Amino acid sequence: MKIISWNVNGIRSAGSKGLLDQLAKWDADIICFQETKATEDQVAEVLFGSGYNVIAHSAEKKGYSGTALISKLEPLSYKIGVGIADHDGEGRLIVAEFPEYYVATAYVPNSKGDLSRIPNRKAWDAAIADILKDYDLKKPVIYCGDLNVAHKPIDLANPKSNYNRTPGYTQTEIDGFDNFLNNGFVDSWRNRHPEEVKYSWWSMRSGARSRNIGWRLDYYLVSERLMSRVVMTDILNDEYGSDHCPVYLEIN
Repeated sequence: MKIISWNVNGIRSAGSKGLLDQLAKWDADIICFQETKATEDQVAEVLFGSGYNVIAHSAEKKGYSGTALISKLEPLSYKIGVGIADHDGEGRLIVAEFPEYYVATAYVPNSKGDLSRIPNRKAWDAAIADILKDYDLKKPVIYCGDLNVAHKPIDLANPKSNYNRTPGYTQTEIDGFDNFLNNGFVDSWRNRHPEEVKYSWWSMRSGARSRNIGWRLDYYLVSERLMSRVVMTDILNDEYGSDHCPVYLEIN
């Protein structure tokens, strides 16, 4: 089972840059998108002819946020939303049930440049942890997406200057990530690549990507009992079309 997760920074923009060709090349079983910036109908239009079953969850605000999950196999069931009004209006979470596991994809809220959204972000992390723990009681969970946090100093190019100053690398956000790891989930890529420096997001300013001044913000957190089935996990730095690159998980 091959899974791709990608913050496309606008699925219509990605569509104009050859998204359908990328999907055909990857031939993944499940693909999760974040920051689609599109309505459900617009997502379906971009993906028309891809051959995938499409689930989309859009924000109330046009051209903002949004997630989508597409799959070759139609899910047994799916659910959208978190149960928190502030977030459910932003199209940030889809959980799809497949025969052997759940796949949850999220576009986690940014804490904002002035960190004013930290309380909102803290509530999100706590709510998602509870939701995923409940799902994990039924069958294993794969939680993927743009989680908007660099977990360790190795996960961003300039940790000292960003710590507790920049959204995505505050202690509150790190603690929220730790809570997942303390409740039965594993950062699959870091588990398999404990010392490797690799990023999945780069600022669009100052040639950050060409200089590899980046952050690892995109993850697969998997139930501990699934790790033995992980064949491969990767960050696809050679794929373009967004300020993020896709991340990959293969399980048997």
